[in-house]
Amino acid sequence: MALRDSLSVMVVDDMSTSRSIIIMALEEMGVKKIDFRRDGNEALPSLVANPVHIVISDYNMPGMDGLGLLKGLRDNKSTARIGFILVSGRIDQEILSKGRALGMNNFIQKPFSTPQLRSCIQAVVGPL
Repeated sequence: MALRDSLSVMVVDDMSTSRSIIIMALEEMGVKKIDFRRDGNEALPSLVANPVHIVISDYNMPGMDGLGLLKGLRDNKSTARIGFILVSGRIDQEILSKGRALGMNNFIQKPFSTPQLRSCIQAVVGPL
């Protein structure tokens, strides 16, 4: 069985268009277990109750941003080891530094292609 058949992913993004682009790319890669939430405040309790293998989260969201979600995941024993990819429209060294300090596994800049997202994910979990 290929990893893509068992990999569970949660996409967290407040913009429905951005969420849809990520979900479509995952489906194109053959990932079947995909869930989504609209922001960090909605995602965190869901992930504590039902951890996934990897979270792909936008940085800029109202309420709890992507780094706040990452911190919340790393602070909780049941979610501390979830893979985390931060998505942003701009590369900001301060954001990247904070993300790395919190345990971010990878980063991808919008816009991206399906092959770029695949490479980003594979750098975290291995070959799909």
